[in-house]
Amino acid sequence: MALTNCKKRIAVVYASVTGNTQAAAEIITAIASEKALELEVWRVEDFSLTELSRYDAVLVGTYTWGSGEVPREMRALFEAFERLGRKELVTAVFGTGDSFFAEFCGAVNRFRDMLYIHTDLAATLKVELAPESKDRERFDKLVESVVRKLSN
Repeated sequence: MALTNCKKRIAVVYASVTGNTQAAAEIITAIASEKALELEVWRVEDFSLTELSRYDAVLVGTYTWGSGEVPREMRALFEAFERLGRKELVTAVFGTGDSFFAEFCGAVNRFRDMLYIHTDLAATLKVELAPESKDRERFDKLVESVVRKLSN
């Protein structure tokens, strides 16, 4: 599904320790490419928070730390969304986690709740450990949800 005449600026910003969330970001990038969407993909350490307001959509990828906490390297991004003041910004959040822990993908939940209040949240996706081929359809739906919101 292509967007309208004007190109929308879309970013994927993620943090990954084990490589699982990075793999999820790579799947999203591949799906977007198949749909002729252009994404800018950033590790959170390399993303300038001052650039946040220049995007039409931002997809956030996070792992969960400790007892469901947002990882330290993601906190500045979390706070930047809270301060941004752009309710029209389309967002999505995805992440990987282990259901062994009491709060599965707790950081995804925290981002979801905050993004729902401060942006136009399109989708949330949680993946058990590493993404597998069976998750591909779920990633496709996440990208489609973002595209639909951008097209409105």
